[in-house]
Amino acid sequence: MKQPSITLGFVALCVCLLLSACAAPREDPTPAETVVTFMVHGDPYEQGAFEAVVESFHATDPRVDGSPVRVELIGLPSASDYLTRLTTDFAAGAPPDVFLLNYRRLAQFHNRDAVEPLGPWIAESEHIEEAAFFAVAMDAFRDSQGTVICIPQNISSQVVFYNRDIFDAAGHPYPASDWAWEDFRRTAIALTLPDTDNDGEPDQYGLGLEPHLVRVAPFVWQNGGDLVDDPVAPTRFTLDSPAAGEAIQFVLNLAQVDGVVPNRTAEAVKSHAQRFYAGNVAMYVDSRRIVPTMRAVAEFDWDVAPLPRGKVTASILHSDGYCMAAASQKKAAAWAFIEFALSPTGQEPAARLGRTVPSLIAVANSDVYLDPTQAPDSAHVWLDAVPYLRVLPRLENWVRIERTAAIEFEQAYLGLTTLSNVVDHIQNESADGFSPLK
Repeated sequence: MKQPSITLGFVALCVCLLLSACAAPREDPTPAETVVTFMVHGDPYEQGAFEAVVESFHATDPRVDGSPVRVELIGLPSASDYLTRLTTDFAAGAPPDVFLLNYRRLAQFHNRDAVEPLGPWIAESEHIEEAAFFAVAMDAFRDSQGTVICIPQNISSQVVFYNRDIFDAAGHPYPASDWAWEDFRRTAIALTLPDTDNDGEPDQYGLGLEPHLVRVAPFVWQNGGDLVDDPVAPTRFTLDSPAAGEAIQFVLNLAQVDGVVPNRTAEAVKSHAQRFYAGNVAMYVDSRRIVPTMRAVAEFDWDVAPLPRGKVTASILHSDGYCMAAASQKKAAAWAFIEFALSPTGQEPAARLGRTVPSLIAVANSDVYLDPTQAPDSAHVWLDAVPYLRVLPRLENWVRIERTAAIEFEQAYLGLTTLSNVVDHIQNESADGFSPLK
């Protein structure tokens, strides 16, 4: 049988279509988006400050090698949840590309080569330089060789937040800039109201001061003592010195003798911070981190004052750094975000929202941070403390040491143990924890 023939017209049509397809202009494919994960912790108001930084970064249309960069913020509510998640993610080989880390937590990650040193990245940067940051904060993130591992985003310290309305109602003067320990104690006593409703607690506490090592440390330093035998290469705690013991006893007496702070039983009902936010505590010791929350929830007039002065003036550095995971597969994009976040433009959102005392000297001294239209009026108190800031030991085992100390101090707050027992237990539990930052 004769096969059907293909007409010339059909062949011409196919050739035409093929030529047409070959001649059609081709568009370049859209570059794949590079997603950088960024992990932080804090309450919703604190996390809002970092959301603002991320949004500001996205507004610049960031690109690396032509690829758009997007930052995915991972927020956890508490520091303990955060450290658990971070440790787990590193162990699983899937850490966030960028994460915030307090300098006192750095050793446990850096000593295992988990963190990418950022000193070499700074050296190649055209946008940030070490000299633009407060030295005490930058130095807290250097390793034993002097290399910057993470870059500080803040230079906070502990201050005394106080409820002006409570002071006014009692006719008590606001804290002076040069007040001493005894002034602090007498003010707390004066502003503690007796138990008139028979619930077993004062109707109002004069002070909120959690029994934690980071809260006690400034008092030890102010009394001429120290936490460890050698701040650079510590081998043991020195809380058993007379100067340290006297300072710790002063703090414990605020609960044991004066009854001006909530003890552990009271804190189980409501934390010191929650009581202060609700207007039931006259003074509360904390860092800059609670300012966004205070601005959002406090229904009273408030301000801040410096820590009371002991034999010498001393305060404690609270600083978190932007860190990059050594295992990150997106280091160029991660650095682009870190570089922006630590530029003046990148530091302004968190400073404006109150979360940070900027680590950049120029931003900290600007109206972005020293905003006269927002509480607290005395934001300069954090800057005044900079010359007196001291750094906690940077040890691999610092997290466990802090937890042990918190348990012991809480027992002492309740009057269930003595100062000598507290010190002995902390010394014993921390004896194998002195592996300093390499």
